[in-house]
Amino acid sequence: MAVARGWPVALMCHAVVVQALTYVVRPTTAYRALELDVPASQLGLLSAAFAVVPLLIAIPVGRMTDLRGERLPLWAGAGLMLVATAGLAWLADSLAALLLWSVVLGVGHLLTIVGEQTTVTVMRSARGLDSAFGRYTLPVSFGQIVGPGLITALGGDGALPDTSAVLGGAVVLAVLLVLSTAAMRTRAAGPARDDPPGSLRLAMRVTGPVRRELFTAIAASLVLIAAIDLLVVYLPALGAQAGISAGTVGVLLSVRAAASMLSRMFVGSLVARFRRLPTLGASLALSALAVATIPVPMPLAVLVAVMALGGLTLGIGQPLTMAWVTEASPPGARATWLSVRLTGNRLGQTVVPTVAGLAASSAGVGGVLWVMAAALAGVALVVRRGRPT
Repeated sequence: MAVARGWPVALMCHAVVVQALTYVVRPTTAYRALELDVPASQLGLLSAAFAVVPLLIAIPVGRMTDLRGERLPLWAGAGLMLVATAGLAWLADSLAALLLWSVVLGVGHLLTIVGEQTTVTVMRSARGLDSAFGRYTLPVSFGQIVGPGLITALGGDGALPDTSAVLGGAVVLAVLLVLSTAAMRTRAAGPARDDPPGSLRLAMRVTGPVRRELFTAIAASLVLIAAIDLLVVYLPALGAQAGISAGTVGVLLSVRAAASMLSRMFVGSLVARFRRLPTLGASLALSALAVATIPVPMPLAVLVAVMALGGLTLGIGQPLTMAWVTEASPPGARATWLSVRLTGNRLGQTVVPTVAGLAASSAGVGGVLWVMAAALAGVALVVRRGRPT
């Protein structure tokens, strides 16, 4: 299979813009809803609108990508994100309109992510997958840092930003996304001749050790994503309990994100020295230790170090689970199983916060993080029992 050109610069720029656009538009959509006097109790509908439809269509989108190449989802995703952003900027004067454009944004985001991840798989041999996904997730992390910063830069530092200005800037980002998609030379065809496409049912039919590997990798990815999301949601609450200012909490979250970026630069080297599963298992175990330690009273400097450790170890897991799913997937079904992984991630982001909220009502914020640490430790044990790749 020919290697797509224009990588890694074009793909990295594309990943930064996708994440920055998503992380500036989604919070701003909530602010726009507040401007429209939408009750705070209904803001969760926006999150559901973004996540639920992609949760339902992720696997068929992955199968389509296996059969027709990654060019179609990349272009369709960029187009839908541009339409959604423009709609939010200029045609969103009711909750129903906000929900509609959030659905469009979520579908566009799913398509672009499937296209990006499949682009990585066709441009690197299996031996280089860990390093390739590590490099790919580096700009992903950077874009997630840039996006929220644009809200302050474009909308001011008031309690409610100027949503028109922010969404206008987001439209510019969406145009940049289309341009960066044009810079990527991707496949318009499907899998190679020796990779029989088959049906979705056949692509999903895996048994024995392969099935165990795939679902272990997906479970690890789900728990990692849930842990990161819960830190973002519950660290402010933990800080309020401990008398830590909101600004300091922001710094702690930035430390976590920056540490994750740093660790992803060395994923390939770590795997080359220690192999994939031992590296993933150790990172999960250390993540569990860091997450379990966060609720313990400690000096601020020590908490910064703990957040850095959590960021370093949580950052390693995502590229390794991508590489593991890609390598374990049946021939001609890589995008399909990467989409199953994305489905698991979305399911975790939908279900885990709800369960955590119920736990917090009885065990408090510390109890939520300890339960999450136990889940990370449990997955670490399962991973260490996997095939030694």
